[in-house]
Amino acid sequence: MTALAPCCIIRRVEKLTIWFDGGCPLCQREIALMRRLDRAKAITFVDVADAQSVCPIDRDALLARFHARENGVMLSGAAAFAAMWRAIPLLRPIGLIARNAWVLTALEWLYRRFLVIRPALQSLAGGGRR
Repeated sequence: MTALAPCCIIRRVEKLTIWFDGGCPLCQREIALMRRLDRAKAITFVDVADAQSVCPIDRDALLARFHARENGVMLSGAAAFAAMWRAIPLLRPIGLIARNAWVLTALEWLYRRFLVIRPALQSLAGGGRR
């Protein structure tokens, strides 16, 4: 049996699941962009606002913050965004940088600030439930 050279090893890409608020105009636009960038279809996008969607945790919690499941691990906030970025080749470098604890902490700090102004931004973007 011969060993494969490192260049011949195929990296197994795990499916990533993203839960998003389909009732949020900001989320709709962002997810539309991510779907276009996800040419390999590595991400399953689940609209939590759809009553028929399957939710692994409380629906209200999924609507309040961005969530993802990467390699069986549930992620929230900046960590979920970083997982999504890692799954999209164009954004992968940013997602890899976000694995650094300091960077992820800073991104989470920014995300929490964004959540405070999210309702006002939703209104500007065309409505929203909250």
